[in-house]
Amino acid sequence: MKHPEKWRETIDPFSLPYKHFRPTEILGYPHAGNDVFHARGIYHGEEVTAFVKAARYEGKTIENEVALLNRLQAPMIPKVIDCGFDGTPFSVTLELPGERLSVIVGENKELASLAYMEEYGAALAKLHQLHIPAEPVKDRRFFHTPGEELLNSLGLEQLRPFFSRPPASKACCFCHGDFHYANILWKDGRLSGMLDFELAGYGNRDFDIAWAIFRRPGQKFLKTELEREAFLSGYSRFGAFDQEAVRFYMAQCYVYFLRFSGDDGEYREYAADWLKGIQS
Repeated sequence: MKHPEKWRETIDPFSLPYKHFRPTEILGYPHAGNDVFHARGIYHGEEVTAFVKAARYEGKTIENEVALLNRLQAPMIPKVIDCGFDGTPFSVTLELPGERLSVIVGENKELASLAYMEEYGAALAKLHQLHIPAEPVKDRRFFHTPGEELLNSLGLEQLRPFFSRPPASKACCFCHGDFHYANILWKDGRLSGMLDFELAGYGNRDFDIAWAIFRRPGQKFLKTELEREAFLSGYSRFGAFDQEAVRFYMAQCYVYFLRFSGDDGEYREYAADWLKGIQS
């Protein structure tokens, strides 16, 4: 998988106190909240490719991810080969095979993404069925109903009645916390990897589904109801969900992402039209 060149100042990845991994070359700098490096190096005498993740902010997200990855051990879960939590917390995980769906389907003019949606949804449902030791998910702004000030600033005053009626109950389960296309890999038409468990823990099932299926800026798939229905059909093979709650949380996400979408006129129009549709 190809990753961008250095796009911001980061910690020096060669300065971390490795115990088992020795980096020899940095291949790319994936976009992420923490400092992440696609690296080549030596592990147990063999050359491997891996991802080095170093904490950029205070908190224990990397420790949380390492603990969960060690509990989740499976072929499509990254294997931790090194880590350290004194000073700057960091982890090293072996690279998994595969590409993101955004690379595979490109402009998605023929709706090639549809062939992936059921397995995509089924994978999240299976994850939600797990019962493993984990903390509650950390609070995020996206979890909260948008307030009057935010709605007014976006010209969405008409949505105040909709957001005044949030889901009455929240089904709790083990959640990925950031299950979307950038954290899912595919190879030969099958899901081959799930990445980034930093935000995972016990939380709101229906929000986790909504986070997976609302469309993000630049995303060329999950733009149609047909794709979302296929995702939810795959999910329903292994777990139940509240369709109205999912729809509510999707709307919530679109409001926040409208705030961040800048001059992406196509996305702003798409999100605004989707939000108009929830009132019909």
